[in-house]
Amino acid sequence: TMGNWLVNHWFSAAVLAAWLAINIFLFTYYFLFFDRDERYFYTRAILGSALAWARASAKCLNFNSMLILLPVCRNLLSFLRGTCSCCRRTLRKQLDHNLTFHKLVAYTLALLTAVHTIAHLFNLERYNQSQQATDGSLPAVLSKMHLQGSKWLNPIHSNQTTVEYVAFTTIPGLTGVIITLALILMVTSSTEFIRRNYFELFWYTHHLFLVYFAGLVIHGIAGLVRGQTEQSMAEVHPYHCAQYLTQQDQNCTHICCKDPEFGSIPAESWKWVLAPIILYVFERILRVWRAQQRVVVKKVVMHPARVLELQMQKKGFCMEVGQYIFVNCPAISPLEWHPFTLTSAPEEDFFSIHIRAAGDWTERLIDTFQLQIPRVEVDGPFGTASEDVFQYEVAMLVGAGIGVTPFASVLKSVWYKFQQADQTLKTKKIYFYWLCRDTGAFAWFNDLLASLEQKMAESGKADFLTYRLFLTGWDTSIANNVALHFDTATDTVTGLRHKTIFGRPMWNMEFAAVAAAHPRSVVGVFLCGPQALAKSLQKSCHQHSSLDPRKVKFYFNKENF
Repeated sequence: TMGNWLVNHWFSAAVLAAWLAINIFLFTYYFLFFDRDERYFYTRAILGSALAWARASAKCLNFNSMLILLPVCRNLLSFLRGTCSCCRRTLRKQLDHNLTFHKLVAYTLALLTAVHTIAHLFNLERYNQSQQATDGSLPAVLSKMHLQGSKWLNPIHSNQTTVEYVAFTTIPGLTGVIITLALILMVTSSTEFIRRNYFELFWYTHHLFLVYFAGLVIHGIAGLVRGQTEQSMAEVHPYHCAQYLTQQDQNCTHICCKDPEFGSIPAESWKWVLAPIILYVFERILRVWRAQQRVVVKKVVMHPARVLELQMQKKGFCMEVGQYIFVNCPAISPLEWHPFTLTSAPEEDFFSIHIRAAGDWTERLIDTFQLQIPRVEVDGPFGTASEDVFQYEVAMLVGAGIGVTPFASVLKSVWYKFQQADQTLKTKKIYFYWLCRDTGAFAWFNDLLASLEQKMAESGKADFLTYRLFLTGWDTSIANNVALHFDTATDTVTGLRHKTIFGRPMWNMEFAAVAAAHPRSVVGVFLCGPQALAKSLQKSCHQHSSLDPRKVKFYFNKENF
């Protein structure tokens, strides 16, 4: 419901509102400042309103460049998450939206860069026209002043200069071109498609951020856009003297005879980005230090359909349900780190991940492990624990495709808590729904379900876990096989006791069945899957919750694994 959404997202909404308000304030304030301030009276005479557009967008670019690195300081976020462990979980959960905010700031940078670049192209064109003008107009007169010294206003000093020449030979021009190219490459190579299929391309291109920040710091040093100096303002104020500039005679006697003098605006990008850069350097040093800590690979399991399971141990490693780690294998690539969801439970004496062949790096890793056990480096764990599952009497877990991975950790942990008669565990019943196109890539998950099924049957708790498997993509050979073995005790696709259902779940029926079985319970619905599925589950939660507070209630939780 909307109320629920607001409770869960008020912090995100507040952060976004503050961010947007600061951007609007900076842009408006500096636009009006450069559009009205008397020090830039003569600059505006040449450039017009393009000056204000360029400077206002530059301020917002500085502000967003300051923010862009903060959401990717993983260890900083972990520290914040730890320090606000006493805060409400909804607050901690918002820290998991770090990449969404990072992307938002990146797209804003791209938009502001476009505004800034277009404004400066207009500025260069106007500088050029003013320099070449011979009509005695104010821009023409201003452009011919102080060409020999350092007190000039127009950076283009000769009639032969072209806009392209300035763009590629001056420090602001060249760094501007380089920064823009770096930004275009970073934004275009970080689309979902490229990240999923060509992760290496995304990974290496993203390191152009070093070029971006270096260029940004140098960009304003030359100070090509200028204003009138304070001393000159006191001597020849433009409001009194501008009119005399275009009609000066040789025998000038009044106070406006002296030409106005100009100075550059000091570079200030470095002031904005210095602190985040220092923070990020510390972040990288910490990652390198953590990566040096020894990881012992205890067990390597090769599952069907090229899925590799690694069971590891690392001194001081402490995980929670639903977290993830970054893995690096120096033998394959010393620089690449890839995130994987933890599939072990906190109660186990190791931590594990399941790696599916889904790109060059994972393919090479699986091949390497089949020959030998290479050195592995681990950074993490990161992310907010999804221990909310344990707060409900009844939990409905929905995993779609690869989204099933975090539930391996959840299901195992619930089982351990159940066995140890953990007093904090309120859960009495779990319904697990697994939707996938083909079960091949998840044979390892079948094994886990089978072992849980067996353990629960042995301890007389067979009804604690009810799971339903939905095969959403299948071919005729599977269908024929199912028809032949319809009366067998175990399923022909998965080998489990619960039969695989072909097609998509009818959520109304599923929710109605759970509501009928638990008429007075509070049911937590957890999804790790696509947005479209989230919408239909949210709708079902709303429809099947009773208005009577003593009766069944469904609460929807979408996990951001």
